[in-house]
This record gives sequence, structure tokens and C-alpha cells, in this order.
Amino acid sequence: MTDALLDVRDLVVRYGPTVAVDHVSFDVRAGETLALVGPSGCGKSSTAAAVLRLRRPDSGEVWFDGRELTGLRERELRPLRPAMQPVFQDPYGSLSPRRTIRHAVAEPLRVQRRWDSVTGPARVAELLTMVGLDDAAHGDRLPHELSGGQCQRAGIARALASEPTLLVLDEPVSALDPSVRAGILNLLAGLQERLRLGYLFICHDMAVVRHFADRTAEMRAGRIERITA
Repeated sequence: MTDALLDVRDLVVRYGPTVAVDHVSFDVRAGETLALVGPSGCGKSSTAAAVLRLRRPDSGEVWFDGRELTGLRERELRPLRPAMQPVFQDPYGSLSPRRTIRHAVAEPLRVQRRWDSVTGPARVAELLTMVGLDDAAHGDRLPHELSGGQCQRAGIARALASEPTLLVLDEPVSALDPSVRAGILNLLAGLQERLRLGYLFICHDMAVVRHFADRTAEMRAGRIERITA
């Protein structure tokens, strides 16, 4: 195996007779952004779902931090999931509309049993600060009370609560106003430099990709045609 944080080899995903992902291979190193680009329906999101093991691939291998994931049972995957976290396209749809931003960011700490009444609130406030939100001003708000950019920042804070080494960013700025996109991209770049995160960055906007990615994997009809720096 390589020294990559994420190493995907000959990944295949089928939906009935349709091959959505056709022997796809790529890797992502710590501190690197690999952009996965291509037209709608080319298999980008199916690839991301298989990498995150939200869907078991039909064949191929997904190595993460030295472990092969495709053959693991859910109970074996559970301790690895905090280290690989998604950030979704729709910032409002990814958060519960009935729970405050503070509760949303705290949820991974509670699930992973890293919450207590002293350090937990302080950690949530720290995470909100890291993404440019203020605990006092934003923590008690519901998602619909925030702008799209603020809501996406909250989603990033929730992902960071698990202390991941890999973020799978599925069109994280495409639902945002153009004036807001640069701020989110600059935030992600700063977090990557600070925390040495690996990013699998799914996007269809080549102008964004040229600004943000270290390498680009071009995907069409389920296959990666080329990977360029």
C-alpha cells in the first residue's frame, strides 16, 4: 500500500444493472485536496458514499489510514467513522431543523462519549470559533435563523467535533451565494493547514477547483479519465 491517508483501488458500485462507479482508483494524502469533478450523474456522489461506507461497494478496496474498509462489519467500522467525516451540499438539510446549532455541534461529542458538563460546552464554543461563529451569538439559534454560509460553517464545526483526518466535501459551496463561497473556501483552506486534513472535494465548478485543489480527478460515465496536478 502507499502512504496515502485514503487509497481507493478498482472501486465498483452498481445499482441493479447500472454501473455507477467503474473500477475507480485514486488516493488522498494528509494535508492534500483531491477534487473529484465531472458532470451530474457521472458517479461522484456514489464514489463518496462508498468511500464513507454509507454504501458497501460491489468490489474494489478502500484503504483508510492503513486499514481496508470494504470487508469490515458495522461494529468494526464504528471506531473508524469519526476520523472520516462528510460535509454536505445543503447546509440546512444536513442539520436538524429543531435543534440548536450548539446542540448539533455537541452531538458527536455525546455519541462518542467525550462529553462532560465542564469540557463539553467549552469544546463546542472552541469549535464554533474555529469556523468563524460566536457561541453566544449563534449557539442558541436554529438552522433557519442562520444564513446559508453560517449554516455551512456550523456543519463544518460539527464534522470537526469528531477530530477527523479526512473530510469528504460533497459540493460544499454550490448551494451558497457567490459572495459567500470565497469565505467558506478560505475557511476550509485555513483549517486544512492548521489541522493537516485530507480533503476529497467533489465539485463541478472548475473555477473553484483550480483555486482550491492540489490535484484533480476528472470523472465521466463512472470512470476516472485522468488525474492532473
